[in-house]
Amino acid sequence: MRAFRAMLDRVGRHFEKGGRFERLYPLWEAADTFFYTPAAVTAGGAHVRDALDLKRMMMLVVIAALPCVFMAMYNTGLQANLALDVAKAATQDGWRHDVLRALGVGYSPQSIVACTIHGALYFLPLYIVTMAVGLSWELLFAIVRRVEVNEGFFVTGILFPLILPPTTPLWQAALGISFGVVLAKEVFGGTGMNFVNPALAARAFLFFAYPAAISGDKVWTAVDPAHAIDGFSGATLLAQLRHAGLPFAKLDLSWWNAFVGLEPGSMGETSALACLIGAGVLIATGIGSWRTMAGVALGTVAMSGAFNLIGSATNPYFGMPFWWHMVLGGWAFGTVFMATDPVTSPFTDRGKWIFGIGIGILVVLIRAVNPAYPEAMMLVILFMNVMAPLIDYPMIRANIRRRMSRRA
Repeated sequence: MRAFRAMLDRVGRHFEKGGRFERLYPLWEAADTFFYTPAAVTAGGAHVRDALDLKRMMMLVVIAALPCVFMAMYNTGLQANLALDVAKAATQDGWRHDVLRALGVGYSPQSIVACTIHGALYFLPLYIVTMAVGLSWELLFAIVRRVEVNEGFFVTGILFPLILPPTTPLWQAALGISFGVVLAKEVFGGTGMNFVNPALAARAFLFFAYPAAISGDKVWTAVDPAHAIDGFSGATLLAQLRHAGLPFAKLDLSWWNAFVGLEPGSMGETSALACLIGAGVLIATGIGSWRTMAGVALGTVAMSGAFNLIGSATNPYFGMPFWWHMVLGGWAFGTVFMATDPVTSPFTDRGKWIFGIGIGILVVLIRAVNPAYPEAMMLVILFMNVMAPLIDYPMIRANIRRRMSRRA
């Protein structure tokens, strides 16, 4: 390891001030600190020094998202294999099916390996394109500004493909992440300066710019309709409830399947179980705010309870209990990974509670009152991101007044 460190130091001299590649220093610094802790550390007594720097913190968020990544690949392949008409499997074309045939894994829904590989052939290209395009923008802005590359994109880069349908075209993913990185973050100064979540902003851009590719019933299953089983719709549970027209108690649905994530939907959002594991990691490491998560849950329980009391003979969302709201759509993923973003959420403890409760209330309210758009988590979190400074403001002013009164 000493020889490797010495080699990095020799190469690094060319990227430092006065070197031939001085303008490319951000690129060099990103590679160097990938392997080692930055050499420049605080020395004064006024600073709190901690081994957990920004890059390590971001990597912990990525680790917390890995269960969702596995479920994204497995469930994407599972839903595709379930929808596929076995008699038409041999007629499928494209590089993904060439790979599956070359590996000989087949299309069996009962095979974990077959489902995971099939799903990986949809998730990994979206992830690679997201990282390549997004990091290119990050490097460009770092070089122009002559600052170090910030590691915040590692989180955005893994969260963005997880909230996309598996059928999202790669060029749309590139366009969406470009919008999220450039217009939702970099124009405001980069990581720590953005007021909305970049991954959600990228998803919202695709939702409004290309609604046919990001919504509807056909985008959630990675199978050409010509090769699917006759009568297969691919609708998510939220969409099925929208068309049910019956009280929720009379619907025959599997809560366990929804909790585990064995339903159509955005690749990484379907599994509340995977999100729960990620929540445990974020809370245990102190990175994700348990107050925000608890606030979202409390708001969901309160609002769903109110609609349960009102009831409706034709709108199943009025009768949906809170434990169903928590396993449908992007509720769990948004609560754990999006609402807890420390940059775009309040930083006061009371503010986190208000922020989370507001998200929980609004999500259930939109699902019940506007069933035409039942998946409200994305836009609700973006709306609350905008409100976060207003939530914090009275808390901060009250704290200042208390301090001044003690000094008087």
